Amino acid sequence: MASAAAYYYAGCEDDYQPHFLDSCSLCRRSLNQNSDIFMYRGNTPFCSQECRQEQIEMDEAMEKKWKLSSSSSSSKRSSAVRQSSDSAKESGMNKAVRTGTVAVI
Repeated sequence: MASAAAYYYAGCEDDYQPHFLDSCSLCRRSLNQNSDIFMYRGNTPFCSQECRQEQIEMDEAMEKKWKLSSSSSSSKRSSAVRQSSDSAKESGMNKAVRTGTVAVI
């Protein structure tokens, strides 16, 4: 059986799982109890500043990719809305529109 510090109790006697601070989230290197642990985004441990920085750069690249893809899809949507708005204007020229006040009690 491993040391008590390296495991936590998950509800069953045979169901011990490693603690999240046991290894680096990037390289999986073991984190020693007497060494520095570099944290990122709350509860993600890393063995070194280099591993943490690499994860930060990967996350930033993913965010940039996501923003680019969402901005291109939003520009496609706005283009489609603009086209449907233009066609609605053309087809709506012969439609009557009522204006006024609506009261809900």
